Amino acid sequence: MQALVIVAHGSHLNPDSSAPTYDHADTVREAGAFDEVRTGFWKEEPSIREVLRTVEADEVYVVPLFISEGYFTEQVIPRELRLDGWDVADWDSDGLSASHVTLTASDVPEKTIHYCGPVGTHAAMTEVLVRRAETVTGDPNVGEGFGLAVVGHGTERNENSAKAIEYHADRIREMDRFDEVQALYMDEEPEVDDVTDYFDSEDVVVVPLFIADGFHTQEDIPEDMGLTDDYRTGYDVPAEVEGHRIWYAGAVGTEGLMADVVLERAADAGADIGNSLEVVRERTRKTPQEAN
Repeated sequence: MQALVIVAHGSHLNPDSSAPTYDHADTVREAGAFDEVRTGFWKEEPSIREVLRTVEADEVYVVPLFISEGYFTEQVIPRELRLDGWDVADWDSDGLSASHVTLTASDVPEKTIHYCGPVGTHAAMTEVLVRRAETVTGDPNVGEGFGLAVVGHGTERNENSAKAIEYHADRIREMDRFDEVQALYMDEEPEVDDVTDYFDSEDVVVVPLFIADGFHTQEDIPEDMGLTDDYRTGYDVPAEVEGHRIWYAGAVGTEGLMADVVLERAADAGADIGNSLEVVRERTRKTPQEAN
């Protein structure tokens, strides 16, 4: 038997924070690749500390639903899972290349734990960013005549976060699909506040590389870009800002195709996922009405 455990931050203050995690777990569960699919959170129940005890399978793949390598993936999650012998050097990562390491956990020593790198640095995340642009515009061929901005928090908060933003922006740029591709930040230059300064394209899709919609993606970024003076009054999509149409997509982690990245992380660690990638890709292409 093999199990998948998706671990995420969660929030005591924002009930929507855990919604993408549950949605992606449901998608993976329905694809049938794992005997069990569980979720665990740092700031919600069920907790990361307890989640391994709820798993019956003896082969467990743990995938962090986080954007970058850093404090949570290197310290908090291994500690809460009680991974024996954990050493971040085992990933031998440059901040983008963490793949997986196989360990045991002290409170469930009979289980083999495959601890994976975060979803946000996986190459498959690039496709999710592009899919997010397709979703917000309603155009599966969006690209020509459009600019694309990939938005992150900023290097002062987490240097590796900026690496992930640049990595995916570079990969999308190499596709030669969009007329312009730019990495922007909330707290560093180039700042998302000045989004229109960085694009000649009249239409610009803005996709935050965040897992869930919350304070930053629902309030800060829309107000910083000038989509609205008060997030509580809402904003148009697209919104007219200084001669540009801004298509604001919200957090990339809410895109259904994220389940694909979770599966790919587990597969890289040795999980037998069968044809589940094809199932997920087909299902997440459908509208909610078509999927039911």
